[in-house]
Amino acid sequence: MEQLVSTLANAAHAVMDPVSGFIWSYILVYLLIGAGLVFTVMTKFMQFRLLGQMVRVTFARQSGGEGVSAFQAFATSLAARVGTGNLAGVALALWVGGPGAIFWMWITALVGLATAFIESTLAQIYKTNHRDGVFRGGPAFYIERALGQRWLGMLFAVFLILAFGLAFCGAQSNTIAQAMNGAFAIPNWVTGVVLVGLTALIIYGGIKSVARAAEKIVPIMAVAYFLVALYILIINISDVPAMLALIVKSAFGYGPAIGGAAGYSIMLAMENGIKRGLFSNESGMGSAPNAAATANVKHPAAQGLVQSFGVVCDTLIICSCTAVVILLSGVYDTLMSTSPGAAIQGIQLTQDAMGDHLGRFGEIFIALAILFFAFTSILADYAYSAINIEYLFPRHAERAVSIMRALILAMVMIGAVAQLTFVWDFADLAMGLMATTNLIAILLLSPIAVRTLRDYERQRKEGVKEPVFNPKILKHPERVEKGVWD
Repeated sequence: MEQLVSTLANAAHAVMDPVSGFIWSYILVYLLIGAGLVFTVMTKFMQFRLLGQMVRVTFARQSGGEGVSAFQAFATSLAARVGTGNLAGVALALWVGGPGAIFWMWITALVGLATAFIESTLAQIYKTNHRDGVFRGGPAFYIERALGQRWLGMLFAVFLILAFGLAFCGAQSNTIAQAMNGAFAIPNWVTGVVLVGLTALIIYGGIKSVARAAEKIVPIMAVAYFLVALYILIINISDVPAMLALIVKSAFGYGPAIGGAAGYSIMLAMENGIKRGLFSNESGMGSAPNAAATANVKHPAAQGLVQSFGVVCDTLIICSCTAVVILLSGVYDTLMSTSPGAAIQGIQLTQDAMGDHLGRFGEIFIALAILFFAFTSILADYAYSAINIEYLFPRHAERAVSIMRALILAMVMIGAVAQLTFVWDFADLAMGLMATTNLIAILLLSPIAVRTLRDYERQRKEGVKEPVFNPKILKHPERVEKGVWD
């Protein structure tokens, strides 16, 4: 069985790698940063002006009624964001692109704050009612309603299902299996069976069940990981200035070469930093808007600000924690000097680095961290996939969701025993296709989100504590579903 999986993985890699490389090297690297800069200017640098407001609305106590609250939507999207990209993905970016990849990951996050606001605000504006009391929405919905192009919305939905329902679930499961094997010598297939059982217990409860689980697990695991990384930073404080200098210099091609022939080329650092940054914070990818749309809020811009803060938590804080753990470890220095061209498993590097700092406790902690990080990501990936499968098959939604659940559980099992390269190749390609589709759509629709932000800020200046949205401020209010904003 394992030999068959290996053969299929190699064949898939030969097909997907050149296509994925072209999309990332010649399209997305420029489209992602370019769109983020455009949105930054259009919103008058909202990521800096409204950072305090982002924190306030994220942690404000608001009830979602029978649906999903603003914080539950935030926790669900953060569950999807905080996963393999934060631990294994950062390690891979460092190894292939060098420390300079971390710099470009930060840049991706900074401009991504504005991108996350635009797409999540649009998702809120064009969300729809659902019989279970939880709103539905996302890129597929605003592409159809605002652009009038259902075919393009369907295309995006297919890309998302391939990425989240299949590739990303496999990637998360793969990382959990590697971590459990490295820390406790648990066979990968055993981890796969346990994950399938735990995942089934929650996803069969629907999107509300996922939101409740995310709300309880995500804050605890994120704070714990941050505190451990902060402790490592403090005990190695004398090495921090040199580490920061290395990151910045490497981003522009200066520094000793590592990673074999890859070295420290600027393009390689940019490509890996942006790719893993996007995989981690998902800004512009079109995934987080699916969670944003479920929130029962009074104004779309409020949830847009909440999702922007999610990028801060994910990339600027948690991904940076992983970079600190690895770059300040003796493991990283040893590998650079002795095995620069070696193939490496992403989570193993993070695990070894944590062990170097904290001994056996570090190895166990990182294994448990990735278990919770990646498991909640699988749950959120299901929620995104279910929303989009319902969009594709509105007349047969229940049957389609049932099939989707079975496919996700199968991919969790396959991912646990598959090669890491195959899973990441598939994830990169699917992510690139859906991100390209979504970025083009939100570039066209961005004036709507900006108009909505101005309305929100106007009401705040007038002293309104919780601004209320009226679709009549839009040029085409008839495209918003009736009853959603009554």
